[in-house]
Amino acid sequence: MSRRNRTPAPAAAPCTVTVCRGCCCGTPKIPGVDHAAQLARLRGDLAGTDGRLRVTDCVDACEHGNVVIVQPSAEGRAAGGRPVWLGLVNDPDATADIAAWIRAGGPGLAEPPGVLDLYAFTPSRRVRQAAGA
Repeated sequence: MSRRNRTPAPAAAPCTVTVCRGCCCGTPKIPGVDHAAQLARLRGDLAGTDGRLRVTDCVDACEHGNVVIVQPSAEGRAAGGRPVWLGLVNDPDATADIAAWIRAGGPGLAEPPGVLDLYAFTPSRRVRQAAGA
């Protein structure tokens, strides 16, 4: 009788919410925003979902600060989802809408709440490649 080393299949990659906290985003250059509370709310809203939160340094889209990039899960990418760049995410309601979208499946699997269309922007190819999104 042969033994096979059975390793569990890797979990499918979840949606990733990348929050810029570089030179402009997450700093007093964006006045009136509680940046720590924004991250805490996203962490709390994403708890219990398949989404994960990643904080990164500058993504070089400072004119859109605060920038949030929503990357699809593996399943969402297979369904045609692509990273969605959101700028001027300075309102607590936008943070809640992002989390609701992730709970619904995220890019490729669920339509974003309509208001997020107002935040969406397309960064230059150079910026997208540098950010890995």
